[in-house]
Amino acid sequence: MAVPKSKVSKQRRNKRRSSVWKLATPSVNTCPKCGAVCLPHRICRSCMTYNGRELAPAADKK
Repeated sequence: MAVPKSKVSKQRRNKRRSSVWKLATPSVNTCPKCGAVCLPHRICRSCMTYNGRELAPAADKK
């Protein structure tokens, strides 16, 4: 059975667990038509355009 040769300190253990498991934040772009913040390669939710084409009618905001 495997037994550790020496104790792993809290500091060494925490270094190993530190930033390796954290997810990166998604990148964001601005829409060229309306300037709203949107995810890349996805339709803009404010003006409903993608790649210069209007895909769906824009919903009116109240």
